[in-house]
Amino acid sequence: VGVSLCWPGWARFSYVRMKYLFFSWLAVFVGSWIIYVQYSTYTELCRGKDCKKIICDKYKTGVIDGPACNSLCVTETLYFGKCLSTKPNNQMYLGIWDNLPGVVKCQMEQALHLDFGTELEPRKEIALFDKPTRGTTVQKFKEMVYSLFKAKLGDQGNLSELVNLILTVADGDKDGQVSLGEAKSAWALLQLNEFLLMVILQDKEHTPKLMGFCGDLYVMESVEYTSLYGISLPWVIELFIPSGFRRSMDQLFTPSWPRKAKIAIGLLEFVEDVFHGPYGNFLMCDTSAKNLGYNDKYDLKMVDMRKIVPETNLKELIKDRSLEPRSLRPAKAT
Repeated sequence: VGVSLCWPGWARFSYVRMKYLFFSWLAVFVGSWIIYVQYSTYTELCRGKDCKKIICDKYKTGVIDGPACNSLCVTETLYFGKCLSTKPNNQMYLGIWDNLPGVVKCQMEQALHLDFGTELEPRKEIALFDKPTRGTTVQKFKEMVYSLFKAKLGDQGNLSELVNLILTVADGDKDGQVSLGEAKSAWALLQLNEFLLMVILQDKEHTPKLMGFCGDLYVMESVEYTSLYGISLPWVIELFIPSGFRRSMDQLFTPSWPRKAKIAIGLLEFVEDVFHGPYGNFLMCDTSAKNLGYNDKYDLKMVDMRKIVPETNLKELIKDRSLEPRSLRPAKAT
């Protein structure tokens, strides 16, 4: 009789215990899976250590040079902070350079032309810093840069001015001369649309300022607010916030309409700058909000300009492409 009286309570306790253990195990499993996926994504996207090693090896062997090289590779006063990379071949980090905030960008591996889902710029790892070669004169280097600009920007009448501007930027130590290492860094950077655009629009208020470079790694000024809509939250918190409540939070932290209007006017001004620039027209191939930001005065600041390309260069790239028809889908009956 005693056993029969105790049995229901023991069974209830066993059921509750098993239920507790099951959900505990499930929570641990799901949490571990999420952490594993996020860690795998992070290690694939965020390869700052590899980028720094490649750049510093080239610098220490005398291949490249630039104003950021010593801080990055010797004194180590240029730090990589939060990873902002969205693709493995385009490394992007928040950084600190001599107590000044900035954004560090570095190119990894080879990106294919004309894949609008990836990149519009090539990077050939093997032959990245092969030009100019030893013995190249300053005049020869200017001719190389002029030919590159003519291919990218078209036959503009003021390309010589842009070449002189590039030589001024390439002279990182401001000694009045461009060394071979500085020239190799400048040549690699000129293959990147964003770097070229920063130089061309360096006096425009909506373009981030170039702080320095080393090889094809460059540092630009940081943008205070990189989310046009709402507030950015860590991914762990995002997992547990319902979509409806998230929209309410975004509306709460979105700038007021007068400030939105100021940001929109800034965007129009930037479009005017790039489409009617002093050295030809540029086209924005990606107008998503993630490429835009603003400062504490609500002035528009570009966060990412890698998908802004010269019109002449884009026409040359796509003129020989064949059109591929989309697969035809049967219409639904109504």
